[in-house]
Amino acid sequence: MPRTRGPLRLTFLAVALGALLAVTACGQGGGSGDGGDGGKTIRIAYQAFPSGDLIVKEKGWLEKALPGYDIKWTKFDSGASINTAFVAGSVDLAAIGSSPVARGLSAPLNIPYEVTWVLDVAGDNEALVARNGSKISSVKDLEGRKVATPFSSTSHYSLLAALDRAGADASKVQLLDLEPQDILAAWTRGDIDATYVWLPTLEELKKTGEVIVSSRELAADGRPTLDLGVAATRFLKAHPDVLPAWRKAQAQALDLIHDDPDAASAAVGKQLGISPAEAGSQLKQGIFLKPAEQADAKWLGTPGKTGGLADNLHSAAQFLVDQKQTDSAPDIEALRKAIHAEGLSDAVSP
Repeated sequence: MPRTRGPLRLTFLAVALGALLAVTACGQGGGSGDGGDGGKTIRIAYQAFPSGDLIVKEKGWLEKALPGYDIKWTKFDSGASINTAFVAGSVDLAAIGSSPVARGLSAPLNIPYEVTWVLDVAGDNEALVARNGSKISSVKDLEGRKVATPFSSTSHYSLLAALDRAGADASKVQLLDLEPQDILAAWTRGDIDATYVWLPTLEELKKTGEVIVSSRELAADGRPTLDLGVAATRFLKAHPDVLPAWRKAQAQALDLIHDDPDAASAAVGKQLGISPAEAGSQLKQGIFLKPAEQADAKWLGTPGKTGGLADNLHSAAQFLVDQKQTDSAPDIEALRKAIHAEGLSDAVSP
């Protein structure tokens, strides 16, 4: 790979420090929902991919459930930038991929946040796509080519996993760290040969490209990735009333996806600026749990009996170490403690 472990770590920490200074300079660092200024503000980081989180935002369910709070939604383009915001202390709740969560819980970041929800399991909504005419028909063909992906994201993790599975030499791939909107621009200019990215950008690229492998295939091969809900530990302690309301809203969104897909598609379409039909097609490419499944042994589990999600994060963290993307993986007990299963059964019960 073009970047080694040291430069990646230093670059990330430099960016995080810069973000922290910027937030502090703007006077936002102390205005969090932790009660430090006497206010009640919830700062939510969201991403523009088809999910129940967008339904919650569009419907205003959280605002209705928590009228005493000032709820601020801020759009982020990747999990790496959300981790930076957590380091800066400028986010309370977030929708973020499992790979950046694994990185965030690992050294040197050691971000004090906890996993509270599974938004979706990546399926065909994240994939490796090659440009038409690039003569790339397999993952092995990526050697010597320019491939873009947002670093520290689930797509980055899946790209590395795909290369590893195919026996491709990752050091021979010209990896470029680009956010989704920059990937689309680079693709249009012809600057890249392939990319691993998620919806809705993926849908646009498929018009002039071919899918080589999807995250659904990698999940079936034992390398699943997920989109998760996380919350800052200090926020959970300061505002115990928020998470139950947030979870109930997310559960309502999952029910809508399963029981009334037309209504779910309409809400997601409004948030993404696309038609309900397009949004519906994109929602079908993800894998969405039913609310009660959140507490299954495979996922978050129950208090005192953490689910398999901790093992998934541990595997992801160890893989990142093996790929020289981070220094060390947390031990499994630390990751189990980072799974917040308290109160989950109440939020997901019919």
